[in-house]
Amino acid sequence: MPDIMPLDQSTITGERADLLVVLAQHRTMLRHTARDLTDEQAGSRTTASELCLGGIIKHVTSVERVWTAFIEDGLPALGAVTDMTDEDWAQRADEFRMLPGETLAGVLDAYEEVAARTDALVRGLPGLDVSHPLPDAPWWAPGTRWSARRVLLHIIGETAQHAGHADIIRESLDGALSMG
Repeated sequence: MPDIMPLDQSTITGERADLLVVLAQHRTMLRHTARDLTDEQAGSRTTASELCLGGIIKHVTSVERVWTAFIEDGLPALGAVTDMTDEDWAQRADEFRMLPGETLAGVLDAYEEVAARTDALVRGLPGLDVSHPLPDAPWWAPGTRWSARRVLLHIIGETAQHAGHADIIRESLDGALSMG
């Protein structure tokens, strides 16, 4: 399983480079938790939660895909929480598990594709201050806007948080540690 390539800092510097380097580090830690696993192991629940390693990677892939689309397209990329149907919620729940026919290799390939797209987007943005309003939702104050910078920080936070979850799941699976 190839790790996401380190950022070539000769092509980008400053704040963007820092954001992309940190994001790449957390992506690598997340991917590392899945090393040498079978598809069955990647889909196994090892804790009381519904989470499995493959599902966590699928979820982080989806989060990164949606939020980078928000950087480009604004509000339409997120949709309205209040418009979500039971089917939409069920599809979202499927992000957290390996479904029949899914493979760990396929999940990791999708993650790598999204990562490459995000990195290219960040390199090509005219600035990190471009912002869009967030949709109405109980967890955001009315009129809240997020800049590209804030979205990237959110993606980094999500990736880091879920890499920690993945580390616990992997240790519960076979004793392997991400950093041990």
